[in-house]
Amino acid sequence: MFKELWNDAAGGFHPASAPDYLPEQALREVQLRRLRAVVEHAYKNVALFRSRMEERGLTPESVQSLADIAKLPFTVKADLRDTYPSGLFAVPMGDVVRLHASSGTTGKPIVVGYTREDIQVWSEVMARALACYGLHRGDIVQNAFGYGLFTGGLGVHYGAETLGATVVPISGGNTDRQLMVIRDFGVSALCCTPSYFAHMLERAEELGVDLPASSLRVGVFGAEPWSDAMRRHIEEAAGIRAYDIYGLSEIVGPGVGCECTEQHGLHLFEDHFYPEIIDPESGEPLPDGEEGELVITTLSKRAMPMIRYRTRDITSIIPEPCACGRTLRRMRRIERRSDDMFIIRGVNVFPSQVEAALLAVEGTLPHYQIILTRDHGLDQITVEVEVTAEVFSDKVRALEEVRARLAQSIERIIGIRVMLRLVEPRTIERSQGKTKRVIDRRHD
Repeated sequence: MFKELWNDAAGGFHPASAPDYLPEQALREVQLRRLRAVVEHAYKNVALFRSRMEERGLTPESVQSLADIAKLPFTVKADLRDTYPSGLFAVPMGDVVRLHASSGTTGKPIVVGYTREDIQVWSEVMARALACYGLHRGDIVQNAFGYGLFTGGLGVHYGAETLGATVVPISGGNTDRQLMVIRDFGVSALCCTPSYFAHMLERAEELGVDLPASSLRVGVFGAEPWSDAMRRHIEEAAGIRAYDIYGLSEIVGPGVGCECTEQHGLHLFEDHFYPEIIDPESGEPLPDGEEGELVITTLSKRAMPMIRYRTRDITSIIPEPCACGRTLRRMRRIERRSDDMFIIRGVNVFPSQVEAALLAVEGTLPHYQIILTRDHGLDQITVEVEVTAEVFSDKVRALEEVRARLAQSIERIIGIRVMLRLVEPRTIERSQGKTKRVIDRRHD
């Protein structure tokens, strides 16, 4: 049964027949067929999932409607670490053609596997994502996401090739070369983390590279939360449209969802990834429009199916249809994660809130760090932020004016006062991949 459904899904990317515009009822029928198939596949082949089903008195036959998904057990990141390296695989290792892994900085890495069919689905959804940004055959896509065990690089690479675009697999780093390639090859689109592109903008200014006058028209940014204020900064400085892409290794990598040219929420490729929003505390499903934690079930993953995976990303489903005409549901952009939150003096704070407050003040740059310390049992928060050379050169009047505006902006958004350290440009270390925004020294 699973393979029959799969053959219907993996025939390659055909823009004219992509399921983005399926009537809702037809899409729900596809989802139900695939949900029942993937539950049966996981039940037969993944011991942890089968035991949790049996604890609840469930079998694959318990799923008769899409609403029945709420009966199924959750999967969490700890499950992947506890079953390291391949305890959640649902196929023999001989059928796994690709392995990816997280960095493993907090313990054992998260390992994910792909069959050949899984790679085809990943390529298809990535091609559909790039098409949503207005890219097509003949475009040149410079891929500055990291290659290797990180899922970003190869996911974008295969999707761009499936679309028919030319791929420049440059990976991260060597910023001067990145800028040279954009200019010399007439690059249409650049893919990387938003924080790395902010660094590229800075370096372009130093080298006298006029990015707004270049061929670059699209930026595809992901792998870390970023605010609308950062989007405005990028679009104004580079003269491009900056689009969000969403994904996570546990599900497939980039390509779970993306913005379209309307830039109002991210379409979820829900023919392959079924979304739910739940209350993070109770685990109960929430209706469209209410904010909660995103939960995703893979509907066509063979090597490592994920049933009701708790992403820890906070968002909501947008109930209104999109003006682009796609029937795929949209979620609001993810600017925070429940596990990114830190608590200072009883107040919940997210790094994206601080970023939005900083970028709302003229004279600041999009490079900052949040440093948490503890003094005599009391938690302290210091925000270190770069300011422009013009501001920093006027060490009395301009600095104090910017400091006052920053303090007011941050307090207005997060509700507490913070200590501010204004530093000159290029003081804060740059990252070629994900940027570490919060440094917690409270337990040093």
